[in-house]
Amino acid sequence: MLVLIADKFPTQGRDILARTGEVVYRPELGEADLPAAIAETRADILVVRSTVVNAAAMQASANLSLVIRAGAGVNTIDLKAASARGIFVANCPGKNAIAVAELTMGLLLALDRRIVDATLELRQGTWNKGKFGKARGIKGQTLGLVGFGVIAREVAVRARAFGMKLLAYDPQMPGPELYEHLGVTPQPSLADLLCAADVVSVHVPFNKATHHLIGAEQLALLRPGSIVLHTSRGGVVDDAALAAAVRSGQLRAGLDVFEGEPADSKASYHSLAADLPDIYATPHIGASTEQAEAAIAEEVLRIVHDYAAHGVVHHSVNLADRSTRYSLVIRHLDHVGVLAGVLTALREEQVNVQNMSNIIFAGGQAACATITFEQEPTPALLQRLRDHASILAVELRAARA
Repeated sequence: MLVLIADKFPTQGRDILARTGEVVYRPELGEADLPAAIAETRADILVVRSTVVNAAAMQASANLSLVIRAGAGVNTIDLKAASARGIFVANCPGKNAIAVAELTMGLLLALDRRIVDATLELRQGTWNKGKFGKARGIKGQTLGLVGFGVIAREVAVRARAFGMKLLAYDPQMPGPELYEHLGVTPQPSLADLLCAADVVSVHVPFNKATHHLIGAEQLALLRPGSIVLHTSRGGVVDDAALAAAVRSGQLRAGLDVFEGEPADSKASYHSLAADLPDIYATPHIGASTEQAEAAIAEEVLRIVHDYAAHGVVHHSVNLADRSTRYSLVIRHLDHVGVLAGVLTALREEQVNVQNMSNIIFAGGQAACATITFEQEPTPALLQRLRDHASILAVELRAARA
């Protein structure tokens, strides 16, 4: 398989990929250039980090069957277009969690001690211990985590070491033992968390449900002097509302992501931090450590290898999330044409197969196929399958309501 890498990727990782197939390394490609590059190379697999993959890129070549985001978020990839073309989209969740958690804590400490402003004044030749020798300190403060995924949990581990009290709100509600293990108190609603926290750190993916999850109404619930940390994805926080709250003196903020941030690694950009000294900011570098990049590269290699060798796609994010009504479990002799006969019988009864797997038992004599679908097969069809000389047993299972 030919792998097109359209972003920066470690040399060692490229060398490993090259052992199993052809690799084209084009880190300079942007959104506009990508469709032509895919068509030219006839790439089977595309690897990107921040490069936008739009519908035109998905349609550029019939060969393209897998897009890998070398990171966690997939908001820069047109999932709808990929799904319509039968193209898998996979990511590398959790591999940059520690890096993002470290930056989150760095922003918090920098805000509390005003490290950036103190450094700037020292560089300008001003010693102002009286001005910068005042800080609240973070021990005993309450940190509210919006979202309780892998990154938020890593933040919790580090914040707990600083003596902070920990709250979390996640509508998915992980098991209570996880909260208990990390010393975190779950909150029944986002509003409850915001009202109780001194520091709020946002760690949720960007989608329709989380767009402007933190807006003017939510920011108004925060105590005066609170800190907002945002290292997830631009758009989860309403930047205009946040700027207004900071400008009013109600709160301070540490940001790594922004609405409408540039896709390129270097560009002209007027950020909120340019006008508001109570905002400390970095240019979306949360995952940018050597350790995180190495971990992500290893996961990309695993995804590519297992897809090329076994057809397995780890962390696919665009598969249908629905339960099928029926599962047909067929134990059969591992003979040529058995499964073809089963599929022919299903087709003749207009049963649309949604998923299928077949495993072989030790010795290679027998196998077990599981086929799922929505339409209930007739008793006649089931009997037809049971009468097949190479089929050992047929069992129809209905999903529980």
